[in-house]
Amino acid sequence: MADQKYIIGVDGGGTKCRARLYCTVQGFLGTGLAGPANPARDFDSAMQSVIDACQAAIQNANLPQLKLDQVHVGMGLAGVNLASVKQKVLAWQHPFKSRFVTTDLHIACIGANDNHEGAVIIVGTGSCGLVVKDNEFSQLGGHGFPVGDYGGGAWLGFEAIRYALRAMDNLAPSSSMITRILSYLNCSNANDVAEIMLNARPADFARLAPLVFDAAEDGDEAARSIIQTGAEQISELARQLLAKHPSRLSMIGGVSERIKSWLADDVAKHIQTAVYQPDYGAVFFTLNQFKN
Repeated sequence: MADQKYIIGVDGGGTKCRARLYCTVQGFLGTGLAGPANPARDFDSAMQSVIDACQAAIQNANLPQLKLDQVHVGMGLAGVNLASVKQKVLAWQHPFKSRFVTTDLHIACIGANDNHEGAVIIVGTGSCGLVVKDNEFSQLGGHGFPVGDYGGGAWLGFEAIRYALRAMDNLAPSSSMITRILSYLNCSNANDVAEIMLNARPADFARLAPLVFDAAEDGDEAARSIIQTGAEQISELARQLLAKHPSRLSMIGGVSERIKSWLADDVAKHIQTAVYQPDYGAVFFTLNQFKN
């Protein structure tokens, strides 16, 4: 059909990149997954992850005849809330038929609210929130690790490492959380930990977050303190979003399910299940560009 379009929605975050292939005639066809896609951290690697995820989605759909230059791609990427990063992405010589760029937070909000206005909080590698109301966008957070992203996976892992190093120097009480971290990193002392984490990326710190939750849920006081501090930051972010009276509020991301039970009651009661995940939101975002 002459008006048939192939669209790939891309959700690029600090830990992974997910792509979803959609056809305007056949509907959703396939998905693909690749590595981190935050162009503010590593531009070349992020753009390669976008390409890899798109190719994986086409392969998953079993459409070997479909090439990247036949596909319209809508990308929601971490880091493009920074003007200089967005300009670099827009200047990128992409291989697609066309491309549209926005933030990962925007596509998350579109997906969570079924392509309607509303609010969303992402608690994944980082943390941020967005309200869209009366065509106005109000974003909070998303300033990046380590200067921001409180309560996100990278922040939780980072705080756990800092505590572990202090405790191993007898500057803080010992903790079962430390045993879990040492086992995961295959380390036996503070110098080993410091050396391994010296050049760690946000995603590397975020991989420690499940260990912190495990320890906290087993009653470890140090881990509980870290989780509670992060949850308080997320709760306050949610209050600021709710003060703008969005039609609904969802929370998504790899850390969202585990931190939800730690949120303040006045916040938790307002959080609704996301209708769609961000990669769907990226498809809706792209379709909206053609409508406009």
